[in-house]
Amino acid sequence: MPYQPIENYGLIGNMRTTALVGMNGSIDWLCFPHFDSPSVFAAILDDSKGGRFSIAPIPNHVKSKQYYWPDTNVLVTRFHTSDGVGRVVDFMPVGKQSADCTQHGIVRRIQTIRGTMTFRLECQPSFNYGRDSHTISLTAASAIFQSPSLSLRLGATVPLQIEGHAIVTEFTLEEGETIDICLQPHDDSDRPSGYCTEAHAQELFTQTVGYWRTWLSTCTYSGRWREMVHRSALVLKLLTFQPTGAIVAAPTCSLPEDIGGERNWDYRYTWIRDAAFTIYGLLRIGFTEEASQFMHWLEARCHELGPDGSLQIMYSIDGRHTLTEETLDHLEGYRGSSPVRIGNGAYDQLQLDIYGELLDSVYLYNKYGTPISYDLWKHLRRLINWVCDNWHRPDEGVWETRGGQQHFVYSKLMCWVAVDRGIRLADKRSFPADRERWLKVRDTIYEEIMEKGWDSKRQAFVQRYGSDSLDAANLMMSLVFFVSPTDPRMLKTLDATLQSREKGGLVANGLVYRYNNTETTDGLSGEEGTFNICTFWLVEALTRAGRVDRSRLDDARLLFEQMLGYANHLGLYAEETGHHGEALGNFPQAFTHLALISAAFNLDRALGK
Repeated sequence: MPYQPIENYGLIGNMRTTALVGMNGSIDWLCFPHFDSPSVFAAILDDSKGGRFSIAPIPNHVKSKQYYWPDTNVLVTRFHTSDGVGRVVDFMPVGKQSADCTQHGIVRRIQTIRGTMTFRLECQPSFNYGRDSHTISLTAASAIFQSPSLSLRLGATVPLQIEGHAIVTEFTLEEGETIDICLQPHDDSDRPSGYCTEAHAQELFTQTVGYWRTWLSTCTYSGRWREMVHRSALVLKLLTFQPTGAIVAAPTCSLPEDIGGERNWDYRYTWIRDAAFTIYGLLRIGFTEEASQFMHWLEARCHELGPDGSLQIMYSIDGRHTLTEETLDHLEGYRGSSPVRIGNGAYDQLQLDIYGELLDSVYLYNKYGTPISYDLWKHLRRLINWVCDNWHRPDEGVWETRGGQQHFVYSKLMCWVAVDRGIRLADKRSFPADRERWLKVRDTIYEEIMEKGWDSKRQAFVQRYGSDSLDAANLMMSLVFFVSPTDPRMLKTLDATLQSREKGGLVANGLVYRYNNTETTDGLSGEEGTFNICTFWLVEALTRAGRVDRSRLDDARLLFEQMLGYANHLGLYAEETGHHGEALGNFPQAFTHLALISAAFNLDRALGK
């Protein structure tokens, strides 16, 4: 089939960029050298023009399986044919720092395990999202792809030949034989002829496996579902941009939330919104260094406030502010889902909730990590005062709707969190602050939410003032300690949310929609799947309520373990789950894996030993 299901992919990376490798042995997505660089392979967005790097047996009617080398991000794709068993081991070298540019490339190890297997290799890059042409030249042991913006070297220990704009070769391996293929930047320097030798590839493999296992050994989580928590941690590490500590929301762009629809966005950036989940999730399972690096990235953004003292909702991985959105009309999109978008036009939206998420992350880091500095406090104090001046404004909301600004309840909730955490930080650290004003604003926000955000007819907190529609974001109310998990209003909101959409709720077979887009206008056409992070929020809200009502704790465990079954074969999640259990949206998504870690941690603790 021209397009593989989104859930058929595995992820490899080196904390600078990542690649998606399909169960058919094809790398269909790679941006190089960084997450937000233009793509080199993008067959997942256009099967004919996007470019791919495929290694698979001949004939193609084979059975394949995929798994990670234990406790690593080294991916194995295993093929079974009538003639034998073979595998492709894919990884991006990490670990020992050196000038060797394979540190920033891909190694593909092709092996026959049993019998005999003939493989076909096809490497057809399509530089700059398919907009740049390239030339190919052959040397004794490599092929050079040269484009105006980037040059890559494909090193191999088998003969290579040019077919059109691609390198194609076929080779047969007997049982126990190995071929190594290396793709890395080309810098015009002379390379020794044995550059991609089996010994060199084996060294890089051993070094990379050692790096991942050493890193994962610092994880302190030892509860139930440890394998899924470990995989989520490994995914989050892959989505970290090592030079700055930023974490991308997802490594892909324009994978659709609705097949054939327009809900296609670029997630290769870092959202302030993810901050609290990132800090909390990493600290809770022992990854203090990663939490600290991300905190430094956040602090740098606090030094770059707008003229009015405000923050942007998202930034590039290196802190760039302008993320101009454009459409790539020459690409058809995944299974015809257009437009294909790069950049993100929401970067300059007003989303008031980000201040609560930022202040909550700083509060958690100060509590569980390292006490914050006075210099950072001065910037935070300015932000809190900005919230006090602006919390009453309508905004685009947590879901970045494009249907106009509204008074979203979740936005007001997180403004309350911003001021509340500011007060707590000031008191905990004896920082100077305008406490009297902050207390008054905090209490005013609280009472307004209780008055205008609660619908007495629906007996639930609603999405926005004047609406009677629900929003899964309001599940966060008990998670951020706005209300008690057992407050009657919170319990009634839980019960309302647990109803089916036909009955006004948000749940379908244990999966949660973020809101009912048949009841509310978000400025976009088409349907969407259930939001995976919302399902984990529901698990956590039920977990907290279940400390008093055991039946709710049982429900939380059932929902959580059902949700684990919607991960793909490798334990990875996209942003959404479709009506048939398929992955939708950008993949894999950091937010989902952070929420899984948080839900697993708190549910395991509530269940006890």
